[in-house]
Amino acid sequence: MIRPATPADIPAMTALERSCVTAAHWTEEQYLDAVASAGVERLVLVSEAPVSSASAASAEATGADAPCLQGFLVARHVAAEWELENIVVAPRGRRKGLGNRLLEALLIAASETNNSAVFLEVRESNAAARSLYEKVGFEQTGRRNSYYTGPREDAILYRFRGGMK
Repeated sequence: MIRPATPADIPAMTALERSCVTAAHWTEEQYLDAVASAGVERLVLVSEAPVSSASAASAEATGADAPCLQGFLVARHVAAEWELENIVVAPRGRRKGLGNRLLEALLIAASETNNSAVFLEVRESNAAARSLYEKVGFEQTGRRNSYYTGPREDAILYRFRGGMK
């Protein structure tokens, strides 16, 4: 299930993002600002795993929150296009179409604002993300040398233009 994020999702978003080395690392305050400004100018989506009755009962018994956050996406509307700022999918949710569904939700939101151009940058070494972006229809448009730190690495720029595939 993909839905708009709420402030209650931020601890799980932060924990998930911290567990993924290639994710952009934000502070809780940055996520709060993003969720607070969600609407026409910002899109913050989360994806939850389906909850079985057994896992819901287990979560209730242990005091854990259910359902489990599997991924999220943060994007902002900039002039006549959208920028994908952060996308994270939990390791257990990868290669199951979740990243694709999050990106499709962004592309639908972009088209609803009459802006179908979406851009992003990604670590050059993040082959899985680059493969996903290319599969969805993003095209490589450039490079930013030494854009990332920890470790220092180039960013590969991508842009999506046009209709859904």
